[in-house]
Amino acid sequence: MAGRVEGKVALVTGAASGLGKAMAVMLAREGARVAVTDRNEEGARDVAQSIGASARAWTLDVTSEEDWRRVVDEVSSTFGRLDVLVNNAGVGAVADIESTTLEQWRFVHAVNVDGVFLGCKHGIRAMRQCGAKGSIINISSVAGLVGVAEFPAYSSSKGAVRLLSKSVALHCANKGYGIRCNSVHPSFIETPMVDKLATAMGDPQASRAKLARKIPLGSLGEPDDIAYAVLYLASDESKMMTGSEFVVDGGTTAT
Repeated sequence: MAGRVEGKVALVTGAASGLGKAMAVMLAREGARVAVTDRNEEGARDVAQSIGASARAWTLDVTSEEDWRRVVDEVSSTFGRLDVLVNNAGVGAVADIESTTLEQWRFVHAVNVDGVFLGCKHGIRAMRQCGAKGSIINISSVAGLVGVAEFPAYSSSKGAVRLLSKSVALHCANKGYGIRCNSVHPSFIETPMVDKLATAMGDPQASRAKLARKIPLGSLGEPDDIAYAVLYLASDESKMMTGSEFVVDGGTTAT
């Protein structure tokens, strides 16, 4: 049987580890050719090699428009088209509003917001050039839906991703491009980012247990939980979804 994204070309940012790696692997498993991109050149190359012939690695700093132009053009040239863009790369800062520095604030927003803006801009360009009925998937967070006292910069940036996604969705719909845009909102997932967060909060084991208790289902999520959501939004199964929020949070925002 053909895979759920058979014949599509997908570009995933921040794909050297964590959520991005799980997304790249799953999209390839379901039939897509995948551009594995990350600032971590070696990590991106390792993931692409583990996937096999259907994947290629590119070095991409999502805050650089020059990088975006180059990578999107090279991916389109290599694979012949671009159908799916997953803006996954992200960073955080564990600091409340009184202790967050302006440097931290700007860095988090540069990666989490500027990077998504640039991805959408150049992703749309590439999809239009090849006539793709494309899907842009922006990874936000439950922190983009509810306030989190400990992470103001992260929360602000992920809230911006949520509304940017809606704006992009309406723009593409109004123009008749056939390009959809949706946001995905995970809770705490078993990734290197959450490992760093738990360490920054103090005792890693106790911190992980504390994070799990914030989730009504009682456990941290796994990367594939988010990868399956991305797979659905990348596939034609979701052809009527645009400007929507796909929440995968174990009930966190229901409380």
